[in-house]
Formats: sequence, structure tokens, C-alpha cells
Amino acid sequence: MSKQHAFLLDLDGNRRLEVRREGIATNGTLLYCHGTPSAAVAFPALLEAADAAGLEVISWSRPGYGKSSRQRNRTIRSVASDAQAILDYFAIERFVVAGWSGGGPHALAIAALTPGCTGALVLAGVGPATVADLDFLAGMAEENIEEFSLAFDGDDDFEAAIGEMAAEMGTVTLEDLVEQLGGLAPEPDARAIDGPMGPYLVESFHHAVENGAGGWVDDDLAFVKDWGFDLNRIAVPVTVVQGAHDTMVPLAHGEWLASHVPAAVARMEPTHGHISLWSLASDLLTDLAATLGG
Repeated sequence: MSKQHAFLLDLDGNRRLEVRREGIATNGTLLYCHGTPSAAVAFPALLEAADAAGLEVISWSRPGYGKSSRQRNRTIRSVASDAQAILDYFAIERFVVAGWSGGGPHALAIAALTPGCTGALVLAGVGPATVADLDFLAGMAEENIEEFSLAFDGDDDFEAAIGEMAAEMGTVTLEDLVEQLGGLAPEPDARAIDGPMGPYLVESFHHAVENGAGGWVDDDLAFVKDWGFDLNRIAVPVTVVQGAHDTMVPLAHGEWLASHVPAAVARMEPTHGHISLWSLASDLLTDLAATLGG
């Protein structure tokens, strides 16, 4: 990667957004939506795969994460206006979008609502919590069941619990990350953490909560209410990738998205979990970049 630029972008409403632009756009631009909790830090697995695909990467810390101003009561839909502001700032007219985990629905919102998108990739993306045909909590590890059960209530106990978790994630070390994640790190993901993904996750967790738990709180609250847009508005190719061993975002979420996003291509991976999916990133981003051609 020979080009890197990180800065704070001023938005309407006295908000600031922490933005990173990295790489060279030989084939075009990738907007990347990070997971939950997370923030815009250097992500080697993403950047290496994007470089191989000829894509520059623009990522940003969602409101309340890292150095980005908090935006209370935001919905999944809210991300589209932030993405548009970034595109306008850089005068980018065509792009692809990818989202991992909690970034998955945000990537879909951008694909649905932001002109110029030619394709989308959803890795272990969260499904909606407000539909009758998806049991949102089924298959999650106990840690996530507890977290989202509190989010559905949305009371002070929920914010306090996230605050405690954020304090732990803000000081987690690489040596104790797998233990800290507990049931959220099944064997394929524990192996991935022992590899190159571990240092990235630690840095991302630390940066995500360095100014408090607001981003994490607001992400979870956005997940458990209506997303604010219609999936049928997505008119570009979408690939949905999910691991069968995922205990953060279970396989059923990917299956639901693949069956409800128009013309989605499903890749249900029988040997992967949540984090280990990044070993597939090079081929996935190469295919995504192809949608920019012509």
C-alpha cells in the first residue's frame, strides 16, 4: 500500500467522522463497513485482498466509535448519508461496498440507497431482528444472547452492561482475546485469532471504545429495530458469505439475507466461523471488483 490518508471529516449537525483512505484505485474504490464493536484502523487482511483486486479502501468509524462523533437514535439507514458525504468529499461516482458482521446491514443500506454502487459483499452479516421468519438469537453463543436480550429491552441495564464490556475490550490483550470472547470464538475463529487476525482485532477493539461505549450501544439498538430501508431497493449484485460454525452471527442470518436480497449469491462455508472467513477475502474482493467493469 503506497497511499494512506486518515482524517476527520466535518459533517452537518456539528458531527465529525473518522475516515481512512488507503491503497491505489487501479480498478476502483471499495467502501468498507466495519463490525461491532470496531473502528477504522489498518486492517491487513482487507488491505492485502483489496490491493490484489486493484481496489483502494475507504473505511470510517461509525458514529460513536473511535474519534467519530456520536449520533444517538441512528438507524442502519443512517449510514447512507455518511457514505454519500465521504463519496462527495473525494468526488467518487462509482464504487463497491463490503461489510463484515455488524457492518453487513450497513453495507446493504449503502447498496440500496447510495447512487453509484455497482456491487456488494456481506461477510457474516447480521440479519434483521424484526422479521417473523428469522429467529434472531437462535444459534448465538450465550455472550451474544445476553447482550442482545438486553438490547431488546433497551433500558439502563443494557447501556451499563455494554459499558462494562467496552471497558474489558478496551484493555484486552492478544494473549487473552480468545478467552475473553469465550463461546464467540469457536475453533476455526480461535485459529484465525492466533494468526494475523488477532493483532488487528485487538487494535480495533481498543480504538472502538477509546472514547466510550456509545458506538457499540447505538449499533446494537439499530440492529434490534427496523433497518429503515427496503432490501428490494438493492439493484446490484450481492454476495452473502456465512460460516457454518459462526456463533456471533449464526448461519441462519446469512441464509435469510441470501433469500431476501434480490438476486443475491450465497456462499455458505461449512468449515468456517465468523473471523476465519477473512481467509477467503482475496477471491471475494476480486469478484466484487469485477462489478466495476464496463
